[in-house]
Amino acid sequence: MIVYNETIKIEGSIHEEWLAWMKTVQLPEIMATGKFSEHRVCRLLHDDEDDGVTYAIQYYSPDMETFQRYQQEDAALFQRKHMERYRDRYVAFRTLMEMV
Repeated sequence: MIVYNETIKIEGSIHEEWLAWMKTVQLPEIMATGKFSEHRVCRLLHDDEDDGVTYAIQYYSPDMETFQRYQQEDAALFQRKHMERYRDRYVAFRTLMEMV
């Protein structure tokens, strides 16, 4: 099992709208690609959220081949949609892990 993790820090003033959009639009569209079996959205807990609220979204893919197909066929579109909607209001980084 491959776990694709996106960590996103979004401006505090829009994080609720962002989360609603992610849950109702972006995540269902990503899951509809059929390349992930499930996903989880986690909010990082820390005292100081003055510069934004941080979320980690984990997508579970059955194997590296399936994940690589997502990267080649779908990832750029979803990253572009997110960037166009929230330009300059977030920072993000991505990690790839294997469940052991």
